[in-house]
Order: sequence, then C-alpha cells, then structure tokens
Amino acid sequence: MSISNSLRDTRMTLAHGPATIPAVGFGTLIPDPVAARFAIGAALDMGFRHLDCAELYGNEDVVGDAIEAALAAGTVRREDLFVTTKLWNNNHRPERVGPAIEGSLRRLRLDYLDCYLIHTPFAFPPGDEQHPRDELGQPVYDPDVTLVETWRAMERLVDTGKCRFIGLSDIRLETLKEIVAVARIKPAVVQVESHPYLPEWALLDFCRQHGIVMLAFAPLGHGMAPRVTDDAVIAAIARRAGKTPAQIALAWAVERGTAFLTTSTTPAHIRENFEIASLPEGALQEMRDKIATEVRFNAVVETGVPGFVPRPA
Repeated sequence: MSISNSLRDTRMTLAHGPATIPAVGFGTLIPDPVAARFAIGAALDMGFRHLDCAELYGNEDVVGDAIEAALAAGTVRREDLFVTTKLWNNNHRPERVGPAIEGSLRRLRLDYLDCYLIHTPFAFPPGDEQHPRDELGQPVYDPDVTLVETWRAMERLVDTGKCRFIGLSDIRLETLKEIVAVARIKPAVVQVESHPYLPEWALLDFCRQHGIVMLAFAPLGHGMAPRVTDDAVIAAIARRAGKTPAQIALAWAVERGTAFLTTSTTPAHIRENFEIASLPEGALQEMRDKIATEVRFNAVVETGVPGFVPRPA
C-alpha cells in the first residue's frame, strides 16, 4: 500500500496482478438518475477514480453516461479509472454469470470491468425476480447452486478478460475462508460494512494475510444512530486536527489499511469525503482503545437482502 500525505491519493496493491485500487472510492447507489449523473460527474471532477456500482442499483446506464461524459471531456482516462460492479443473487447459477456481466458491461458501456464482485453469498432462484419472497414475505433461496460453483464461473470471467479482478461482498469471515481455501483465482477485494463502530478486525487481519483488499461501505455508519460522526473520541480528534469528524473516520479507514466508499449528491460533502489527511499522532490507537460502541447497521450478511435497519430508540 502506498499512502499519500493527503491520503486521498492512496492506492492499494491487488493480489495476482500489478494493478492497484484507489483507497478512496465513490459509491453510485443514488436512486434519482439526474442526481446520480450529476454526483458521479462531480466526484470524477474532484478526483475520485474508483467507482462502485451494482446491477441491483438499477442505474448502471446512468453511471455509463457519467463515465462517457468524463472521458469525452478529458476529465479522466479509462486506464485511470477503477470500476467495480456486482453479480446479483438471482444470477448465481454458473450459466447466468456470463450473461450477467455482459449486461452490466453493455449498460456501463465498458469493454471490461476492473473488478466484479458477488454481491452477497446468498443465491436466489434464477429468473427475473430480484427479490423473490414466499407467502410469508421471507426471501426464497436457491438450494441447487453453491457459492463455490458461482466462484468458478467468476474465475472464468478473468480468464476471458471480461474483468481484471474478482471478489466478494457482504460476506462473513467463515465463508470467505471457504472460498479462499478452494479458489484457483483468489478474491482480490472483499466489500463489507465497516466503520469505527464495526471495525471487523478479524476479517481485516485475514485479508491482510492473503493479500485481499478490504473495502468498507458505510464508513460513516450511513448517518444512522448511534452516529459515528457524533462519537466523542472522533470529535475530539477532529478538533485537534482541524478536520471534520467524517474526515477523521475516513482517514482512520485508510490508515488502518482498508479502502472505503462514500456516496453523496452534495458537492461540498463529496469534496469533504475526498480531501482527507493523515491522523494526528496516536489517534489510530486512541480510536481502537477508546471507542467501545459496537453496531452493525445493515443486515445483509444475515439474509442476502441489503437494507440498513434502524436500531430501536
């Protein structure tokens, strides 16, 4: 990992290849297409070079518009971009993996992906229904495909040049270990919820041991209560550093060795999330020692259904 004084230019080396991934990434889960196109364009203008997408978000075409416009304007070159998207749960059967990535590439108007992730380790029945439910409203799962079988199909995408790297998302350590043990092409990236209230130290240690980049989504806790940015320890460090609590939490993510994704439609917040700097001396250990709150905000690792779940008051 190469850490810049500003942190925003930090890049992390990916296993099984000479490429690197920008530690500071921009998530594209923005439902309104006009707002999404504007925000992605603003992020690229400000210097973001890592975009995270997903078939499930329903806006890969909008991301493609924004990328195409930035390329045409000379804002960025394709080789400087790191674009990730994800295979959704209803496409886990091996014969559906190839058509799924082709659809994503068509919508994004790209010839290849930098990284393709299995969105969750839970398989839903094949078909057009993205959120199949039973009569009780519970998710319906596909018992006829294993995660290993899906992973083998992902490996073949690398062989054919459809994507440079593959990885997993919303996965627990035990399941990740099972894939790493049998993989011909090891996961390069693992994307999970992580922030100062959910540091996932054991998962991060395993990723370090195996050359996997851990990529944090919701690095600010998605603005949910208890609010990460209201934490007394983080606020005190922010005052000492002359930074915002959000910038401290994001700097913490990079300095401890993870990449992260933020999303905003507000230019001021997009800039704030990009312009991070090194923590004051001792702050990293201070946050590890003094922050006692532990909370997971998104239950996707339990069900395969993404969704931030508010805690009872």
